[in-house]
Amino acid sequence: MPNVVMYLTPYCPYCSRAAMLLQRKGVEFTELRVDTDAKLRQEMEQRSGRTSVPQIFIGDFHVGGCDELHALEAGGKLDGHLVLDSAV
Repeated sequence: MPNVVMYLTPYCPYCSRAAMLLQRKGVEFTELRVDTDAKLRQEMEQRSGRTSVPQIFIGDFHVGGCDELHALEAGGKLDGHLVLDSAV
């Protein structure tokens, strides 16, 4: 399984919703809190080009936020990203 990273804040409902989806699927992921670390926030903005949370990465693939993560799941494409990226 590829390295999954989510930049988040603990009080963000979209972050919680995205985390719940990943947890339901049994996906381990690294949580990077950007509310307490300005360097992590800057890193997130540079990697994603966005300032909102969550920002989710599967390996080097930028999923986007919660809505994009759920759209991948609804479209049956999330598992493919998890499997394909793990082979890279």
